[in-house]
Amino acid sequence: MAVMREVVFVDGVRTPFGRAGEKGMYWGTRADDLAVKALQGLLERNPALPLDRVDDVGIAATTQQGDQGLTLGRSVAILAGLPLSVPGYALDRMCAGAMTTAAMMGGAIGAGQYDIAIAGGVEHMGRHPLGIGADPNPRFVAEKMVSAEALNMGLTAERLHDRFPELTKERADRFGMLSQHKAQAAYDRGDFQPDLIPVATRNADGWGLATEDEGRRPQTTMEGLAALKTPFRPHGRVTAGTASPLTDGATMSLLAGGDTARELGLQAKMRMIGFAFAGVEPEVMGLGPVPSTEKALKRAGLSIEDIGLFELNEAFAVQVLSFMDAFGIADDDARVNPWGGAIALGHPLAASGVRLMIQLARQFEQRPDVRYGLTAMCVGLGQGGTMIWENPHFDGKKGK
Repeated sequence: MAVMREVVFVDGVRTPFGRAGEKGMYWGTRADDLAVKALQGLLERNPALPLDRVDDVGIAATTQQGDQGLTLGRSVAILAGLPLSVPGYALDRMCAGAMTTAAMMGGAIGAGQYDIAIAGGVEHMGRHPLGIGADPNPRFVAEKMVSAEALNMGLTAERLHDRFPELTKERADRFGMLSQHKAQAAYDRGDFQPDLIPVATRNADGWGLATEDEGRRPQTTMEGLAALKTPFRPHGRVTAGTASPLTDGATMSLLAGGDTARELGLQAKMRMIGFAFAGVEPEVMGLGPVPSTEKALKRAGLSIEDIGLFELNEAFAVQVLSFMDAFGIADDDARVNPWGGAIALGHPLAASGVRLMIQLARQFEQRPDVRYGLTAMCVGLGQGGTMIWENPHFDGKKGK
């Protein structure tokens, strides 16, 4: 295991996630305002944090234009009330944007270059649909570097079904259904609510308040899923019920050196053990978390059996199932996404990595029997990202 300064996840919050588009609750809300609200909520929850001690603010977005442009880390920091002495930057690694800002900030803290940093992400897919304004280099297809299908995430999911016949539509449907059921059960228990920052909204009917994730479908059944169309391919296997919906939302996290956190009286919710990113064929981008997890585990001196909780981003059900099959994890393993995932909650692209961390941190609090947890996700154009975390509440009595 690499030796570095202790890095801790102090806190994380997010806005409720909304359906993208004109009928979604954030249609009349700016993307940067979502990020500002999340950052203000994070700061309000941590009054012991001296704002002038923040070394950097990194905020990711996949589509960096309009109200998601203008170097979000800097502009959102100013709008949220951080001192002008605090710098900021924006970053793009598609779906793993916030995960990457957290990893890079954690690396800087571990190397002793930063003491405190803020990492997050935002995506307003209603205002900025994936790929809008993009101009992929024609060499990608002309020189057969990648298939044209690699630029369509739904088709990359269909290709996983093609490559692995054991990843059946029925398995994917069941996973999608259980994601909805688990997410609603977590809402009923009050698991999500403590980390949601309410957002004032405005539409044609007037003002409102967003307090819950908008896209949940807890009444989902296998029969209903079987009847859905396959929009990416005729007679395909990927449906709206086994894919994450288009989503608007923002996430923020506070990271610090363990010594700095103790100095300021900030409680650590997780310890960062390590991270890794990896590349795969863009046509099967959903396999990305497999090699990134292998790399992260090897660097940490751990095995997959050491991981007691998994928070895997559900871009598509088949993608998560491919990860589980690769590591010999059963479809119904209780360690995986115990509160459901992006199929139910939504996937605002660059924001999602920190959403995984927020959930894992809250689960660690409830599970002192678990020592290690893992957050992982696939990334467009054939990448994967993984971060490994240690539970500071671990009591050593049982579990992993």
